[in-house]
Amino acid sequence: MISNIVRKEFKELFTLSTLLPIVVVAIVFGSVGQMVGNIGETMEDKPVIGIVDMDDGDFSRIAVSVLIERAEVVYNGGNAEEGLKEVRGKDGVALLLVPEYFSQNIHAGQPGEMEIYWMMRGAGQLDLIPSGVVEGLIQAVNHEISRTLIQQGESLDPAFVLDPTSRTQTTFLKGKEIQGLSPTAIGGMLISQSVVIPVVVMMLIIMAGVSVISSMGLEKENKTLETLLTLPVRRSHIVIGKMAGSALVGMIMAAVYMFGFSRYMTSFQMSDIDLGAFGLALGAQDYMLVGVSLFVALLAGLSLCIVLGTFAKNYRSAQALVFPITALAMISAFMIMFKDFDTLPTTLRILLFAIPFSHPMMAMRALMLDNYWLVIGGIAYASAFTVAMIAIAVRIFNSDRLLTGSVRQGGGLARLVWGLRRQRTT
Repeated sequence: MISNIVRKEFKELFTLSTLLPIVVVAIVFGSVGQMVGNIGETMEDKPVIGIVDMDDGDFSRIAVSVLIERAEVVYNGGNAEEGLKEVRGKDGVALLLVPEYFSQNIHAGQPGEMEIYWMMRGAGQLDLIPSGVVEGLIQAVNHEISRTLIQQGESLDPAFVLDPTSRTQTTFLKGKEIQGLSPTAIGGMLISQSVVIPVVVMMLIIMAGVSVISSMGLEKENKTLETLLTLPVRRSHIVIGKMAGSALVGMIMAAVYMFGFSRYMTSFQMSDIDLGAFGLALGAQDYMLVGVSLFVALLAGLSLCIVLGTFAKNYRSAQALVFPITALAMISAFMIMFKDFDTLPTTLRILLFAIPFSHPMMAMRALMLDNYWLVIGGIAYASAFTVAMIAIAVRIFNSDRLLTGSVRQGGGLARLVWGLRRQRTT
């Protein structure tokens, strides 16, 4: 008896409609895990840098020797413009310039100033690892110069001996030249400003998606969907009505969640940072684009949920269909937090673009960097995706799929019940 019950439950739950989404999501998780798992290898790799030594003193030679030993140097000469060109061409991380009088200033008890030109390609957390490795190289240069000063026994200020160099830095990020900030500081600013939207979109899609799919399963279980299909109402109106109602509920929940989460995030943000001073502030039209992207992404996610909900036989089977939506929303949010769209591998870039509700997650950071084409393209794609999903949903609603579990064109059973109902009323 127990074996028969187990077999019955297994057949009801282990179906193609529940297995296929889980397999797809497992493949996606594996790809993301491989990307994140390469962090250790990235940190162990030698960073690609360029060196311009215009001092040729004893301390500049110490600095150059440390850098050559611990980094992959693609340029070691005396021309800064050639060095920048070479580092950019080899996808390097930074160009370090040691100016004249570097060694002379250190001997005089003054900090030796280095000029650092950073090549920043992305603002994700994983994109900042190479610049962090170069920061470690600079600390190694400081340590080696301090050790030399101590060995020479020069009577200098101990505080200076422990920190004998200073720096001026310029960061090049996707066409922007940002003075005085390192990639770590810029990445922290961008992440703190753009982390709210991915989390809110993720929660919005999950909450609204769970509501739509679960309601479809519950309506089938309670036979209310059959009654709805017998009414003289266009199937497209039913689909749009379900989407509109769920969208309103989802936006209310998202607004409440956004308020609480934004208050939480402000406690970690520095209030004295003026993004406009670095050319990273958003204008009114930018916020309007973010709002439009969020709205069409919500519609795309809900239309996909309605299509998935048609495969639910009852409320219990609907719970399994919620998992793909939840997983895709979480994957999109975490991928965008870890990497920039432009620095992702091609396969993951295509996957991320194909997920319609990933675009508002990328919108704010993209607009800060004047990447309007990505945002506008995402809005157009999400709109087309919504239209396609609505067409598929209407086609399914016009068939017998919702009532019989099989796909037969024409909606014969639904029309037969509708006709009988009209005959009884007349």
